[in-house]
Amino acid sequence: MGIITLKNVSYAYETDTGRVQAVSDVSLDIAEGEFLCILGHNGSGKSTLAKLMNALLLPESGSITVKGMDTKDEEESWKIRRHAGMVFQNPDNQIVSSIVEEDIAFGPENLGMPREEMITCIRRAIKAVGMEGHEQDSPAMLSGGQKQRVAIAGVLAMLPDVIICDEPTAMLDPKGRAEVLETIHRLNKRLGKTIVLITHYMEETVDADRIVVLSGGRITATGTPREVFSMKNVVENAGLSLPIAGQLYFDLKDRGVELKDFPVTKEELVEGLCSLA
Repeated sequence: MGIITLKNVSYAYETDTGRVQAVSDVSLDIAEGEFLCILGHNGSGKSTLAKLMNALLLPESGSITVKGMDTKDEEESWKIRRHAGMVFQNPDNQIVSSIVEEDIAFGPENLGMPREEMITCIRRAIKAVGMEGHEQDSPAMLSGGQKQRVAIAGVLAMLPDVIICDEPTAMLDPKGRAEVLETIHRLNKRLGKTIVLITHYMEETVDADRIVVLSGGRITATGTPREVFSMKNVVENAGLSLPIAGQLYFDLKDRGVELKDFPVTKEELVEGLCSLA
């Protein structure tokens, strides 16, 4: 059993026009320390799945456990959210204080963390996301990427085992996106945090341990980035576009030029092209 396990999970929303099935019969096992990306187009159900993992929503059928705790058990909900922290799309919606350090302290304070432990956790979180020197700044004066790093630090200060990031770069410019992605990867590689990254940006997934493709609320593919990106039809049927290296691989193949190996990154593509010379 993984650190998060979903078994035959389904969930539907009630709307003015009737029920909308957001997640259908999803089973997934997430290993401790894994960097997992959940890819999907708008409306694929990926954000709903993130909220289900964090016990913000409860499955209508099936079950979800986080570190062995059932999300349907109301007595465990706060423990679950401490173990599986959530970072949302819009950093402005997550910031509650006018001072960076105070904002990061908000979560630990609500958990009743002892003061000395809290101070240590806040300092470590600030360092982990690379925001040293901004402790007394106003979040309103920070860039989008810096705000999102503050939001991540606020989650990290609560000492979670898993960080679920729901489209954390969607509202950021390229510089901010790069800052946030670098931070998330550093938390995974250096601190051993399990990362679940929800995104529709293919390029953000190339360094993942595993990708899950969600379409119409169902898992349509799973595997390493190389395995998933090589499934051109599956990816396109999910309303997604391949990373540029994969697109060029198939364009060249259609023209009778076939590279030895399927490239995931631009660097691998260049290496493959050079080997043809």
